[in-house]
Amino acid sequence: MDSIADALRVTGPEFSLADHDPNATPGFTGKKSEGRALLEERTEHLAELQEKLFAASRIGASDRVLLVLQGMDTSGKGGILRHVVGAVDPQGVQIHAFKSPTKEELAHDFLWRIRRELPGPGMIGVFDRSHYEDVLIHRVRGLSTPAEIEERYGIIQDFEASLAENGIQVVKAMLHISKEEQGERLLERLDRPEKHWKFNPGDIDEREHWEAYQEAYQIAIERTATPISPWHVVPANRKWFARLAVQSLVIEALERINPQWPEADFDVAHERARLLELGAIGSAE
Repeated sequence: MDSIADALRVTGPEFSLADHDPNATPGFTGKKSEGRALLEERTEHLAELQEKLFAASRIGASDRVLLVLQGMDTSGKGGILRHVVGAVDPQGVQIHAFKSPTKEELAHDFLWRIRRELPGPGMIGVFDRSHYEDVLIHRVRGLSTPAEIEERYGIIQDFEASLAENGIQVVKAMLHISKEEQGERLLERLDRPEKHWKFNPGDIDEREHWEAYQEAYQIAIERTATPISPWHVVPANRKWFARLAVQSLVIEALERINPQWPEADFDVAHERARLLELGAIGSAE
């Protein structure tokens, strides 16, 4: 697991998104069947860590995790939510998908709506797209000036540093899909009636700007990958690997927190004796 997380992490100033193969499986040498089996095997560990995190917050612990998922359309964010995040207790998860900002949101600074959706203590928060839209689509579509976008990179760095100071482990994952694979997935949505609800004609409009988005991601990752809040480039052409990789990143974040079960604030032996005195204690087969 550590080798996968380490292999995905962006370090140093020599980062090049173009050098990352969307078909690769960094840190993992097994086959698809082995990757799927490992994903299932680690689910119990992930669920236990999440439950410990939630339980610790009941006695005042402020730790939490924020998973930031970014990627082109069809890169697999929904599958991550179902197969990774969906494996833990839903009462300990907060998910928010950021769409085009509303009039109210546009009346505030770009981080206003982000702050409103941050996970509370003991929670795993997930952003399906995030504050990075304000430097990605804004750069590609010219929605803000180059000076404004450049300023936002620094604002984002400061913002994420403040999150870390307040007990939030930020996990940033860029799901890196190839243009060819995206085309296949969009075509599948058009060819299968049960997938039509997923298709948005605007996805094709955005596809026309593929190279510009790759450049925007390159710059955003360069500017905002820091030791305290690193980026992870997750090859996403193989859905099974992307899910295994993101699961590894979330587990790693939880293990850094190392949440512990709260100690009982009552006399366990006394309460157990009281329960047994009431009788009618059976055993289930």
